[in-house]
Amino acid sequence: MNQRIQLASLDGQRNAEAREAVRQRISWPANLTPANVTYHSRGHALLLGSERDTRQAARALQGRGLASLTLIFTAPNVATSDDEINDNELIAATTTLTTQALTRAQSEKLHIGGHLGAFSATLNSDEPLNLARALIGRETFDLILDLNTTPCLSVELPPPGYVVFNWQQAETRSTALEEFAELMGEFDKPRYFQVNSDLCAHSTSGNIGCTRCLDVCPADAISSIQGRIEAHIEVDPYLCQGVGSCTSACPTGAIEFRLPETRRQQDTLSTWLAAYRDAGGQVPVLRFITHESQDAERAAGMVTAGHVIDVPLEELGAAGHDQWLTALAAGAAEVRIQLHPDMPARLSAFLTDQLAQAHALLEALGHERARVQLIEVADGAARDALPTLMPLTQSPLSLPEPEKRARLNRVLARLAELGNPSSERIALPTGAAYGAIHVDRDACTLCHACVSNCPTPALKSGGATPALSFLEADCVQCGLCEQACPENAITLMPGFLASEERETRHICHEEAAFECINCGKPFATVSTVKTIKEKLANHPYFAGEAMIRLEMCEDCRVKDVWKTMIRDPDSQLKV
Repeated sequence: MNQRIQLASLDGQRNAEAREAVRQRISWPANLTPANVTYHSRGHALLLGSERDTRQAARALQGRGLASLTLIFTAPNVATSDDEINDNELIAATTTLTTQALTRAQSEKLHIGGHLGAFSATLNSDEPLNLARALIGRETFDLILDLNTTPCLSVELPPPGYVVFNWQQAETRSTALEEFAELMGEFDKPRYFQVNSDLCAHSTSGNIGCTRCLDVCPADAISSIQGRIEAHIEVDPYLCQGVGSCTSACPTGAIEFRLPETRRQQDTLSTWLAAYRDAGGQVPVLRFITHESQDAERAAGMVTAGHVIDVPLEELGAAGHDQWLTALAAGAAEVRIQLHPDMPARLSAFLTDQLAQAHALLEALGHERARVQLIEVADGAARDALPTLMPLTQSPLSLPEPEKRARLNRVLARLAELGNPSSERIALPTGAAYGAIHVDRDACTLCHACVSNCPTPALKSGGATPALSFLEADCVQCGLCEQACPENAITLMPGFLASEERETRHICHEEAAFECINCGKPFATVSTVKTIKEKLANHPYFAGEAMIRLEMCEDCRVKDVWKTMIRDPDSQLKV
């Protein structure tokens, strides 16, 4: 199916018309989430940095309506050749403002937290000091201007209201200060994500499994909250900025956009490609691009080639390799991801990892890696280039399942049908949610602790027959089964297996049932009874002839205890 394209047969004008027909008929699902997160800022501002820089910024901010200006000097002054700076004039102009100088040791202990309207500034020690309470008599500051070379709050995407600015960039000072002074009043934004704890593979029975969403959030908006027994994932709606990499990284669909849902995006991709073909379009290339980048291109008068259909996203992290592969399975010739300037480091690393996974999966399924590629900033030639391969199919793709993993498995199955799958397990980047498990049959007692801890249908018990079965297609390699196994009988086997075996449930281990020596009822496995007898051999409750109770079912065991107590009432005192 990897047929090379015949350039002479392409009609650019017809492709452009088909693309326009798609845009007119079908809209990309917009974010319809109501603005249900509100920030309240009264304008109490905190300025951090050297004394000279913060006093200059404070002088420029005076008279702009801010409720208060508090200056905390966290760095030494830098020598400057700017003759216009007169430190005495600066001090005189800002003498009425609240100021506090910190030593280097104190600056290292300064902790900033919170968001617009509720920033905490604390000096951590044996008795933490709330600087807002100490300096201005309030519990928090409303907004922060950080002028330090290394920001006090070290996070790739600072929370709303935390503005990092280099004062030496004189050409942008006016704009930066104007935008900072406008951070007063009420501000609304959507609550981007929802978490379904029932699907989450993060924790169970006190064990920690999947942490993929925690690892990829550049805003540090996601936390693992430890309860009395279990831990669970929470998204701070005030810190979340809708990057979307968490929902793409989540293998189970436990965390996703509220509106539009991820599955609506997938359905729209397939519908777009079908409409493009119906309108006479050829070799469609889907380009995933942010709204901001798309608007910038339009403002610059850029027009993409007719075969390039843009998929507009809030941020590139909102679509991962599952959606890229969906596009190929639905008939796209190529998928291109348009990078943009100033991407957070963790988002860049996430996209690189997702690309590596997509390439490995395509190779395992018998397709060329070139079908998915990243496009560098301002690389117009790569953006508009004709694809080198024909689409894999002209047939629409239907994804009726609501579950994320089931939909992905259908996409992979379609790509396997259209390619020449390898029958060998292919290595994937560390942390990829594909793989199997190895069960040590000699160690496994079929206690099924792994089944009760598995967050997906990958592991199941045998029902009436003592057995453990496994379906690789549903395994997300969270590791909870491995941690839960009391006999250390389970080992993860990461990697992707492009064969029918991945889609087939098979028995990992089975045994004959152990029947009660009194009534004949099957109640456990032979290995389970053997293991329990070994572990309780020295327990006084099972001393002597009482050991045979372990070979009885729960009902017969209780009856035997009562019979013993009737014969010898004092026996219970010997335990």
